[in-house]
Amino acid sequence: MTVRAIDRTSSASPTASRARPSYLAGRVALHVITALLALIFTAPFFFSISTSLKSTTELHVFPPIIWPAEPRPYNYVRVFEVVPYGLFYMNTIIIAVTATIGNVICAAIAAYGFARFRWRGREICFLILLSTLVLPEEVVIIPKFLMFHIVPEFLFGYSWINTWWPLILPSWIGGGAFNVFLLRQFFMQLPRDLDEAATIDGAGPFRILWSILLPLTQPALATVAIFSFLAHWRDFIHPLIYLNSREKFPLSLGLRWFQQLPLEAAEPREHLLMAAALLMALPCIVLFFTMQRYFVRGIVMSGIKG
Repeated sequence: MTVRAIDRTSSASPTASRARPSYLAGRVALHVITALLALIFTAPFFFSISTSLKSTTELHVFPPIIWPAEPRPYNYVRVFEVVPYGLFYMNTIIIAVTATIGNVICAAIAAYGFARFRWRGREICFLILLSTLVLPEEVVIIPKFLMFHIVPEFLFGYSWINTWWPLILPSWIGGGAFNVFLLRQFFMQLPRDLDEAATIDGAGPFRILWSILLPLTQPALATVAIFSFLAHWRDFIHPLIYLNSREKFPLSLGLRWFQQLPLEAAEPREHLLMAAALLMALPCIVLFFTMQRYFVRGIVMSGIKG
């Protein structure tokens, strides 16, 4: 028996020794490919940073300059001097934060009703809700515009066009089909024994939701918050339709207005536009990297159980 064991070990050793170099080669090739792809996908971002730090004389030089000879961080300050960029920033923060809070609250309540309660027509209503995901936004733009123009004028005597209400109020009514679906999947993973134990202790439905379920669904709530914030932060089509006054513009419309704004002596503005675009993207980048672990965990865990 000892001899056979030794023979088996000796015969397996060459195979293991041959497999190890191939495994290491595969790992090295995978890291090289990943590094190349990362370099390719970050090249436009590097180009934006480089352009935002250039002077006007370096913008149209051929061949293009990879990095400016004398970087000019003052370009970022000049953006606030040329256009009311601070006002656009504040408008965007108010719209995005208020709408995100509405999305999270309403989606959590709707998902709680679909996941933890049994009532007649629940499956049909959920199916109708999911069917709105395949409905293009362009189809409902005109009906929504007419609704926000006619209904408030009939009820309150003035239209909501050129106000922030059409950008914020829909988030407080339903919370969005995808957000409801994501949170419902997460709620369905939690054992119902938690609800039953809380009910025995005298807790009501909203108490169970607030004190027990929501603390356990922080990754999913963070995912919904990130998606909602990014969607409202970069939204362009809805502000373009509903807003007319420059004082109410968010960053998306502010950048477009800045692009069309005539400057003195036909001054090039590509470096200022790049600086403005990077300032707009900065909160999204910070938000993603600070909430990345919640974001990834929420996406992975929400699809475990249907």
